[in-house]
Amino acid sequence: TVAFIDNPEIEIDELITHIKAPDFPTGGIIYGYDGVKEAFHTGRGRIVMRAKAHFEEVDGRECIVVTEIPYQVNKADMIKKTADLINDKKIEGISNIRDESDRKGMRVVYILKRDAIPNIVLNTLFKYTALQSSFSVNNIALVNGRPQLLNVKEIISYFVDHRHEVVVRRTKFDLKKAEDRAHILEGLIIASDNIDEVISIIRASSDADTARQNLIERFELTEIQARAIVEMRLRQLTGLEQDKLRSEYEEILKTIEDLKDILARKDRRMEIIKEELLEVKEKYGDDRRSEINFAGGDLSIEDMIPDEQVVITISHAGYIKRTPLSEYKTQHRGGVGQKASSTRNEDFLEHLFVGTNHQYMLFFTQSGKCFWMRVFEIPEGSRTSKGRAIQNLINIETDDKVKAFICTQDLKDEDYVNSHYVIMATRKGVVKKTSLEQYSRPRQNGIIAINVREGDELLEAKLTTGTSQIFLGLRSGKAIRFEESKTRPMGRSASGVRGITLASDDDEVIGMVSVHNFEEDILVVSENGYGKRSSIDDYRITNRGGKGVKTISITEKTGGLVAIKNVSDSDDLMIINKSGIAIRMSVDDLRTMGRATQGVKLINLKDNDSIAAVAKVMKDEDNLDDVDVRDIEVKTEDGTALDTQEPESEK
Repeated sequence: TVAFIDNPEIEIDELITHIKAPDFPTGGIIYGYDGVKEAFHTGRGRIVMRAKAHFEEVDGRECIVVTEIPYQVNKADMIKKTADLINDKKIEGISNIRDESDRKGMRVVYILKRDAIPNIVLNTLFKYTALQSSFSVNNIALVNGRPQLLNVKEIISYFVDHRHEVVVRRTKFDLKKAEDRAHILEGLIIASDNIDEVISIIRASSDADTARQNLIERFELTEIQARAIVEMRLRQLTGLEQDKLRSEYEEILKTIEDLKDILARKDRRMEIIKEELLEVKEKYGDDRRSEINFAGGDLSIEDMIPDEQVVITISHAGYIKRTPLSEYKTQHRGGVGQKASSTRNEDFLEHLFVGTNHQYMLFFTQSGKCFWMRVFEIPEGSRTSKGRAIQNLINIETDDKVKAFICTQDLKDEDYVNSHYVIMATRKGVVKKTSLEQYSRPRQNGIIAINVREGDELLEAKLTTGTSQIFLGLRSGKAIRFEESKTRPMGRSASGVRGITLASDDDEVIGMVSVHNFEEDILVVSENGYGKRSSIDDYRITNRGGKGVKTISITEKTGGLVAIKNVSDSDDLMIINKSGIAIRMSVDDLRTMGRATQGVKLINLKDNDSIAAVAKVMKDEDNLDDVDVRDIEVKTEDGTALDTQEPESEK
């Protein structure tokens, strides 16, 4: 309303930034924004409400826990009807329902069967039970005695008109009251100035009416003033009381002047309306209870969610979160770092990515499926929080695991999707290229990205423009370089073609690199902490499917190859051990070496420890303030940061 008063020409879309959606007493989640927007624009719409639910592990069993339900839903009836649907086999995957609500709040626990996929069960509950309900908006009001359908701007406009009328009528009432009091005070002041004569007239009069009439004739008073003088108490004759009369009279004259100014100026009246509304907001305003899930509808929410940069982290155990980049303050090399994540002892951060809220995430699993999500749909977490399990966000099978992810721009942009490709590699050396356009129509249960053969699994997926060069690295220490154009685009369900020939049955591909900047180098890391940076030109271009050339000398001391990355001096490297310790180093600290050498020791490993993963953290050369994310580099298995410059004995 204040925004409307400040700018009566304000558009409805601007008003929506102030009134995002209705808010319900019982909380819950407004699922989708189309109905809200339609109601605001037309006065009529349908709002879908969902219960607030999360996944928990209780006594070793996966559970769905509901803490808020849609408004006007009876909890007991909802549980009973859900139980009936389970008995009728319309809802499967639930073994028991417990109502654990108490005075602290609501808590309804759906205990799942061991083979149930939580996300699918929850979606089924939304479909068949009152965990998802809808509310119809029909803004019909009497306007000048006639019913009208009003949009949100019209409602606010008529409300402001009403408040304006209230202020005008109230001010007129206060003005009349003040003028009446001023009139009486004028009479009392005249009496106090001529007190001896007034007393004499009253004493000489036979009764009160005669006294009033005599006072009116002598001092030219009105009936009201004369009555007030006759009814004056004796204490009002004191000097102090007379001073009070004059003081009150001066104050009331100022009040009258102010009230007349209010009636004369509309802008004053509007300011009063604003001040009173802001007082109500200050006194009664509270936090929003109903959350808004914009992703539930078809609304383009770029106007509602800022396209700010975020850090996306994925742990080895599959916990994902996004954190605003501003949470990470810049530190120089050798700093003690910051606690980056509260992960379990056996878990560690495996993937780290800087993106923006409006981008799209494609998740590729080891079984060859692809899932689709907007970055803003990833739950936001603090810098130290663990995040949410990916399995709870996408309908991934319990024995499957996300192996690669791609962050893209608008998948609805035909020019963009038709000019980009997804190239994939499997552990057994198979590669496959598919147009990004084939991934622009997601399904809730995922789509087939590659038909993975038995005994194989998807390892990597990269976004390319069709002109890159592909590197594949083997655990045995060999690597191959070939033109991406050697791999023709295929359909989503194809199996792919041979990318590299394995040296033996127990050999496998450990990584794939897509290179389009040929000034970069190739960095390889072995499991016992050895690494080496070599020029791309050291690797000759061959045909796809060859055996490759030696990229690092593999010995018992070095261990097998675990990572291959394309790097430059402007990159940082984050090496994560299986014990959970992560260390960051700058790539420009590593000199370029020959392709077939053993390399240098990158990290000192404790007994039985080995390298689990290597992540490249890139700087933004256009805006160096955006490299704050590099602070995540160093942590122990409990998440506490370490200074990499300390002697090994003191760590």
